[in-house]
Amino acid sequence: MRIIMEKLAPTLDLDALRSFVTGIECGSFALAATRLCRSTSAVSAQLKKLEQQCGAQLVVKDGRHLALTRNGEILMGYARRLLALNDEAKRALKGELLQGEIRIGMQEDFGESLMPGILGEFKRHHPGMRIIARVDRNQALLNALDENALDMALLWQPESVQRTCKIIGQCQLEWILHADFDLSTLLEHGEPLPLVMFDNPCLMRSRAIACLDRAGIPWRVIFVSHSLSGIWAAVQAGLGITVRTRVGMPGILRTAGSMLPSPGSLGISLEQGQVNDADQGAQTVLAHLMEEALLSVK
Repeated sequence: MRIIMEKLAPTLDLDALRSFVTGIECGSFALAATRLCRSTSAVSAQLKKLEQQCGAQLVVKDGRHLALTRNGEILMGYARRLLALNDEAKRALKGELLQGEIRIGMQEDFGESLMPGILGEFKRHHPGMRIIARVDRNQALLNALDENALDMALLWQPESVQRTCKIIGQCQLEWILHADFDLSTLLEHGEPLPLVMFDNPCLMRSRAIACLDRAGIPWRVIFVSHSLSGIWAAVQAGLGITVRTRVGMPGILRTAGSMLPSPGSLGISLEQGQVNDADQGAQTVLAHLMEEALLSVK
């Protein structure tokens, strides 16, 4: 009997993964070295070791900063999950599972589709945490963060250039309508498109109107809602068309495809309020869960 011995792939070094993740988050390995209390040469050596273990280049220089290669982007998601699981295991062995309270907000588009899975997973691993969740529109969530009424929020990238934010993904905006809505006839006759929108201020309303104006397509807002459920109900009733992403789109609806000009895409932002040491662990875990959940909707 012949026994065929397969060469096992090298195990990824967790310390090297931590240096890799921290270096990208800081924008340089010199800053990462300071945060990790290591020398810059030690952190650089760990990166080289990790690239050898992966058999691929992970980062490239982009001016004064670092940028991920395609393989680096793939590894980053796994690295964060591995580190989070490692840290959770250490906390569990030391009896340091998260305790306390965290207040989390989500924009309406993500509330029904993502929040149940994210909060369920978080609660299973940290049953001692009390969660206060809020689903609302962008500006309301930003106001709540500013007033220290929320610890963190998942929302659309704010338009204000004065506000710094962490972009963790992008979603394509789509023109969405009922399957029986006769868009082609309206366009052929040059009739105003009936729009179903939020009241102002609204990022997607602004995008929709600007998009149609640039293309010279007439429009009129025929239905205004204060909630996403109202938007979906009106579009399902065939009252008009709207601009949203596919996230949470009812199955009876469809996108207009190439019949209308593209309204572009929106960044997904993870905003955090005032962070103290007691809250940092919970926010870090939730941030990882959110980033992982968003992989299924991009």
